Amino acid sequence: MLNWLWLSLLVLTLDQASKLAVDSSMQLFESIPLLPSFNLTYVHNTGAAFSFLSEAGGWQRWLFAGLAVVMSSIITVWLIRLQKHETLMAAALSLILGGAIGNLIDRVAYGYVIDFLDVYYQDWHWPAFNIADSAICIGVGLMLLESFGVGRKSQQVMD
Repeated sequence: MLNWLWLSLLVLTLDQASKLAVDSSMQLFESIPLLPSFNLTYVHNTGAAFSFLSEAGGWQRWLFAGLAVVMSSIITVWLIRLQKHETLMAAALSLILGGAIGNLIDRVAYGYVIDFLDVYYQDWHWPAFNIADSAICIGVGLMLLESFGVGRKSQQVMD
């Protein structure tokens, strides 16, 4: 199932290209309204998802980088072991892998992850995120669907 790595590479390319575009064209904390309830807002996230441990003093950079390396390795082995018919799981794992590596690159290169997608309602803002985060969430969602049997062919029992 390694032929699904094209999806990981696509996520990684889109993620890194978008982050480089935001970094080169926006100032930190600059916000550009695009749609009602959606801005491009350039921020640095030194923590994990939703800025968890972002104020921890720096040690979290290497913890999260190490976790990303371990999880990426596990996901790659999992992908290798999938059967040909497990396409939904392969897509899910490939999305997660591409997103994990995208954020890993930022964490190692800069010490933070570049986030820029800002969804809000009135004064309440969801924590800013990026394409890698989106791919990870979509991948996890697909894994949940697969766990409920979506995408599996029903097996008929013959008497």
